Amino acid sequence: MAKKTLDITREHCPMTFVKTKIELSRLSAGDTLEVLLSEGEPLDNVPRNAQEQGYEVVSVEHVEGTTHRVIIKK
Repeated sequence: MAKKTLDITREHCPMTFVKTKIELSRLSAGDTLEVLLSEGEPLDNVPRNAQEQGYEVVSVEHVEGTTHRVIIKK
């Protein structure tokens, strides 16, 4: 099982999920993607959109300041 990290803390919607979806498409089934993002719209939208696309959101946690970590499994 591979794990990849994507930092989209400087991105804004809708690019946050566009970049997340591109990275997820590169993974093999069972791999996980660690997404670092900012609170607000990205934190609301990326986990919800990933679930709507059929991915498993394993965890959402606060890292520091306005940064959060979302683990998504393909």
